[in-house]
Amino acid sequence: MSVVHAADHAAEHHPGARDYVIIAAILTAITAVEVAVYYILQGPTRALLSPVLIVLSTLKFTLVVMYYMHLKFDSRLFTTIFVFGLCVAIFMILAFVAIFHGFLVIPGGA
Repeated sequence: MSVVHAADHAAEHHPGARDYVIIAAILTAITAVEVAVYYILQGPTRALLSPVLIVLSTLKFTLVVMYYMHLKFDSRLFTTIFVFGLCVAIFMILAFVAIFHGFLVIPGGA
């Protein structure tokens, strides 16, 4: 594989400057929606705040990981390793929330 061919191959699989600007605009719009949601959901609809913000944050996280960290264009192995670590982290967080907020009954505990 020649150097020129390798450079062309890399360029066709990674986004250009235009793509990065578009992704940045999308991330900015999602952030604006998050701020708007915070001020809009008041009173009885306040219970929806956390789920809506979690969904929007997950969407932003996915876009950043896919494009800015280049996981969309790298080997599936890297994506698998990243997702495995993310799942372990989520499991640990949920376990700590369950333990320290009384959602889990520990036998012999007070």
